Amino acid sequence: MKALFLKRWFLWSIYSLAALLISVQRLGLGVDAKGYTAYENYRIFRNAFFHLLNGHNPYASFPAEQWDLFKYSPAFALMMAPFAALPDWAGLPLWNLLNALLLLAAIWQMQVLTEKQRVFMAWWILPELVVSMQNSQSNGLTAALILWTFVALERAKPGAAAGWTAAGAFLKIFGIFSALLAWFYPQKLRFALSLAAWMVFFALVPMVVLGPQHLAQVYEWWWELLRSDHASSVGLSVQGWLQTWFGWSPPKMAVTGTGLLILLISTFYARRLPQGALLTLASILLWVVIFNHKAESPTFVIAMCGVAIWYVTSGRSRWETALLVVTFILVSLSPTDIFPRLWREQIVQPFVLKSVPCIAVWVLLTIRMMRPTSGY
Repeated sequence: MKALFLKRWFLWSIYSLAALLISVQRLGLGVDAKGYTAYENYRIFRNAFFHLLNGHNPYASFPAEQWDLFKYSPAFALMMAPFAALPDWAGLPLWNLLNALLLLAAIWQMQVLTEKQRVFMAWWILPELVVSMQNSQSNGLTAALILWTFVALERAKPGAAAGWTAAGAFLKIFGIFSALLAWFYPQKLRFALSLAAWMVFFALVPMVVLGPQHLAQVYEWWWELLRSDHASSVGLSVQGWLQTWFGWSPPKMAVTGTGLLILLISTFYARRLPQGALLTLASILLWVVIFNHKAESPTFVIAMCGVAIWYVTSGRSRWETALLVVTFILVSLSPTDIFPRLWREQIVQPFVLKSVPCIAVWVLLTIRMMRPTSGY
């Protein structure tokens, strides 16, 4: 039985089956009294394509169609065209399969890790990937694009790496920080020029359905949404931890800016390490979640990729293994019915406990990157 769990075909089967079963389950729940489905995020994504195509403001409220706002780039809305052309019973499974299998494929192509390490990583992130797919979110895809950037750089393909980075940036803005990985590889200028070209491409590609003036207006609408959205929440993040644990609410830009400065400094120092690029990858995967004021429970599949890389590259001491176990309990188990409802409502949620072990891992990882000769 143990050998079965190590088989690549078995992992691909489990990931595919999970995506399909979750899709069937969500589709089977039907609609509620307000006409909303159990897979509203997917509907928001696909609806954004039609709003874009029909000249509407895709960032406006459409309560008759969906329960929340679309908050992603115009390029992302255009990317949903193939799914928008399909009925939900076909589109939703394909969407979840894309998120699951592109992520698993990226993990499997990380040849810098041993096969056992890749298998561990794939099983480790699966519970959080399930949460993301249950919410029909794009977080599996976001994590995959960051990992594919690393894979392409390892293969000495800076142009492809730049394409993955730009795609990640236009999916979720924080995806742009995977560009830091280029610091560890040759052909930096080629990467930078390719990234600029890809960014222009993704910025302008909606012009296949929009005129230049209308596209400019869409970007204005998007900017207005992002400005107002930034002030509205703290999420499962460093900002939320500071506020709920210490009653301290510093400006969000100050928290994010401080985190970014630390990330940049640690990346600079990590170049001295044989595994510097891999450690920086782990740091980025954690950073984009814990410094995201909008981080929600389904977002943590991205951070758990970072935790997995941190652990397999560590000395795996007793206390590191203990932190790994605590991370699994607080990140993957605390939101479930395994924890009594009273605990979840009175402790886990109010004190953003899901974010705390990921913050701890990122701090330890950062120290390791900056002080390589003295461990932690």
